[in-house]
Amino acid sequence: EVQLVESGGGLVQPGGSLRLSCAASGFTSGDYAIGWFRQAPGKDRDGISCISNKDDYTYYADSVKGRFTISRDDAKNTVYLEMTDLKHEDTAVYYCAADYNIPCRLIEGPVTYDYWGQGTQVTVSS
Repeated sequence: EVQLVESGGGLVQPGGSLRLSCAASGFTSGDYAIGWFRQAPGKDRDGISCISNKDDYTYYADSVKGRFTISRDDAKNTVYLEMTDLKHEDTAVYYCAADYNIPCRLIEGPVTYDYWGQGTQVTVSS
């Protein structure tokens, strides 16, 4: 069974940091591009970061560039999203997703990835 499981969310103060994990099972995550998306209450889902399956190319939306870092550990079949300098506007449910064909640079468009996790809540509040 193909599964993606996010973890690492929680409550953090502005300026703080969190590391999200996306653990894959049932497939080799290194064979897929892995993207991180987020959805705030009442807003559309946004693609914010992606790591390619071909050359570990990484992509970041402007809203997170310089603050978030995506990485992968193929030995653990896991992708991480290191988030620093968190802001109130980063509050959202964060999802990871996997796709074999969609280029990372398209993550901010109307894409539909093959596999999705259930999401993890990140709340930035003082």
